Amino acid sequence: MRQHQPPTPLRDGNANLGTVIDIGKTLDDGIFTWMQKLVVCLAALSIIMDGFDGQLIGFAIPVLIKEWGITRSAFAPAVAAGLVGMGLGSACAGLFADRFGRRWAIIGSILIFGSATCAIGLAPDIMSIAILRLIAGFGIGGALPSSTTMTAEFTPASRRTVAITATIVCVPAGGMLAGLFAAAVLPVYGWRGLFFIGGALPLVMSLLLIMALPESPRYLARRQQRWPELRALLKRMGRQVGQASTFGDMGEQKSEQRLGFTALFAIGRRRDTVAIWCAFFMCLLAVYSAFSWLPTMLAAEGLNVAIAGAGLTAYNLGGVIGALACAVAITRYGSRGPLLLCSVGGVVSALLLLGVNAASATGLFIFGLGMHGLFVNAVQSTMFALCAHIYPTGVRATGTASALAFGRLGAILSAFAGAIVITGAGADGYLIMLGGAMAFVVLVLLMVRQHIPARGKAKTDTALAEKVLREG
Repeated sequence: MRQHQPPTPLRDGNANLGTVIDIGKTLDDGIFTWMQKLVVCLAALSIIMDGFDGQLIGFAIPVLIKEWGITRSAFAPAVAAGLVGMGLGSACAGLFADRFGRRWAIIGSILIFGSATCAIGLAPDIMSIAILRLIAGFGIGGALPSSTTMTAEFTPASRRTVAITATIVCVPAGGMLAGLFAAAVLPVYGWRGLFFIGGALPLVMSLLLIMALPESPRYLARRQQRWPELRALLKRMGRQVGQASTFGDMGEQKSEQRLGFTALFAIGRRRDTVAIWCAFFMCLLAVYSAFSWLPTMLAAEGLNVAIAGAGLTAYNLGGVIGALACAVAITRYGSRGPLLLCSVGGVVSALLLLGVNAASATGLFIFGLGMHGLFVNAVQSTMFALCAHIYPTGVRATGTASALAFGRLGAILSAFAGAIVITGAGADGYLIMLGGAMAFVVLVLLMVRQHIPARGKAKTDTALAEKVLREG
């Protein structure tokens, strides 16, 4: 009997007519062309808009409390509504992206949150803001998992962790820009102008994405009717393919037995899915306690609105630095050590701030918030890369989006917990809540089995993981 010969994967050169192209190996082992880098940049820009619009409410709340004469607790439902929308958007976007494509999942999400944010500028009361934040949150929640999946599927394996983290870190980067934007716009145009202009920017961004953003090649490879589009895209990426070439994703087809939500709990993946979900829950509780309530907490400690906003800006700046540094460390050392180290740093930095008075040592307190943001956002941002490592193409968007959707429950909890803790226990209670959340993250990350391997061990560990999944 003639021995079966495996399909010949496409590298960086030309492919013969009729070649079966392993699209996964082509992207994982190939060069990183300008076309692929452009897609990563576009995904990053979409997340900047996501973080920008998502954090505008945090800067507006202290102004609205003063202008409308209402309490912090009265704003909790409006904050929660936006986070509920983010959870729904995260869950739906993953399923939408896996079925209909990553491209329109990203574009549609940006159109939704841009339009809704603009409309908040017309809101006459808190209920209207809550409804519009729910709609905006749906788009904000949908953009993040779709963009990270797009980045993962356009980036070679050796650069994937850094690329995904550079995309995710655009959330705090967008928040940092929102802080600078709010400082310039609020005194001149008020909170309504803040939302009008802040919502218009992503709408302009969506037009750019419609013109320039392609579909994911790994998504196209799974749909034969779209292979002509895939051939044209591969040529733009510097890979010459024959007109009769066919496509597959051989490595993942071996290990992937089922598609859809149930595949997240397949043997060999169940424990990691549960652990990742819990880590997202507690980490997003900490992150959104800062995004939504940090300026309000600082204002309650007697600081003016501008200084209170600077606290969140410092938190976001620290997050950008920490996430990029953690990504570089993961690329070299694997994900287990850096993620656990940063989680512990999140606990320690929060507890050390308990001894600092925000009113009398404002500069030191804001610096401490920046350090806390460095550790917490480093964990949150790089966990998306961990999701991309754990889940195969067919469920990657669903897996990432489901983890984020479960994590949004922690964010929703932060909407009420933040208001209650700040009112009842002040800054100390708030900091204890942040430190406790990160202590839980340490515990659940210890449970994850399929951490990203250190450089040099990646091929060996990948082969072992595939064997476990096949035999599981």
